[in-house]
Amino acid sequence: MRRRAEQDWQAGAAAMLAAWPEPAALLDRQGRLLAINEAGRALLAVALPTRPGDDIRAWFPLAEQPGFLAAIAHGSGRMPLTMSPPLAAPRVTEVVLQPLEQNALLLRLGAEAPQGREERLALLGRMAGGVAHDFNNLLAIVMGASAAAAAAADAMERGRELTAIDAAAERGAALVRQLLAFSRQQVLAPRILPLNDAVAAIGTLLPRLLGTAITLELALEEPGRLVLADPTQLDQVIINLVANARDAIQGSGKGGLIRLATGRRVVLGADSEDGLPPGRYASIIVEDDGPGIPPALMAKIFEPFFTTRIDQGGTGLGLATVQGIIAQSGGHILAESPPGGGTRFTILLPRQEMQAAEAPQARPPAAPATILLAEDEPALLRLASQALGLGGHTVLSAADGYTAIEMIEAGARPELLVSDVSMPGMDGVALARAARAICPGLPVLLLSGYAAAALGVDMAAEGWHFLAKPCHGEALREAVAAALAKPG
Repeated sequence: MRRRAEQDWQAGAAAMLAAWPEPAALLDRQGRLLAINEAGRALLAVALPTRPGDDIRAWFPLAEQPGFLAAIAHGSGRMPLTMSPPLAAPRVTEVVLQPLEQNALLLRLGAEAPQGREERLALLGRMAGGVAHDFNNLLAIVMGASAAAAAAADAMERGRELTAIDAAAERGAALVRQLLAFSRQQVLAPRILPLNDAVAAIGTLLPRLLGTAITLELALEEPGRLVLADPTQLDQVIINLVANARDAIQGSGKGGLIRLATGRRVVLGADSEDGLPPGRYASIIVEDDGPGIPPALMAKIFEPFFTTRIDQGGTGLGLATVQGIIAQSGGHILAESPPGGGTRFTILLPRQEMQAAEAPQARPPAAPATILLAEDEPALLRLASQALGLGGHTVLSAADGYTAIEMIEAGARPELLVSDVSMPGMDGVALARAARAICPGLPVLLLSGYAAAALGVDMAAEGWHFLAKPCHGEALREAVAAALAKPG
């Protein structure tokens, strides 16, 4: 029981740390690192210790370490400390230590001043209110349509209501994707794209967004380049930047010009002016002749929840979402606003080499197999089991990871493990490892609403398969067929 309690706590602590918006880490009472989130790794240089078990006193200069150790001994504290070299720009950071269960400490780096926290909380409250309003509307549609479907007199009327429910679910999923995108946990479906074709396609739709007073100029550099990106999310990035340019021009009370262009850039050294890593990039440029962005605001425009349009309903998620999508795609975004006015955003995506086109081949349905399905949400467990049953599979259902392992220990020998990642107690990752310890080589398919890259697991190295949630039954059956055909 004690071990299970510790596992439950560790799973909860890891989830909390991953979702924490600011740089943070978990420490033991000796100042050794237990875990650190992605924001913390981004703050620290690679030369600083970030592995579990490392003594993190090296993060701070010798002169400041005694105060830090005293705070650890006390179990809590707040103090300004200077982050050690080799950070690119060492700076004084407010460090906060908070006690947790299991004799651990939460270390927060770069905590904001009280006034800054209050402003962020106010913006977060506005955003939460807006999200709650949108979700309540979607739930009202689902509840109303489901009641109408239950009372429908014929199949056609019932079908209309089911279509409304499906559309509401898709809108809800899109809303969640926007929230995940700015935290760089969006589920992307990247593929090789001709950049000029992608930009030209969305360019035909943008005039409807701009109105008659604003001119859109499209400039596509030839020859075109290839990039690896999710086409839907790339459209979202461009639309967001063009909409911001439109709002800036309209705020000036006159018409204007927005230029959407493609190009290229080669960065030869890591010491480039913009701090870009070396590489060959394809670029998308969105620039306008509006009033520009004041220098005092330029450093804040990509911060989540920062907005200058609170009264107009701004949440501060737009540019943070854009940056999250671009970063998750392996790219970079630069912003410029010269003193004379106007703003330019440059998106840089790694260029891809030309590949011979392969005709898509339909995957044959998987042969019936015995599948162990673990899902802690009863309704999802039932629906997923039904979807797999329609594919001819025999499904062994488990309401959590512990139950799934008990079934294997009792003699069940599934041909595939399908598991949700986020489950209380033993999560999907721990379940997959425990199941493979008993059944070596067992194929694994993990399901999650987070991107695979956000789970902190190398799926390819583990030989596991991944499917993003939410998904339809057909997508689940296709993913199962892939996992059974190519175990990993």
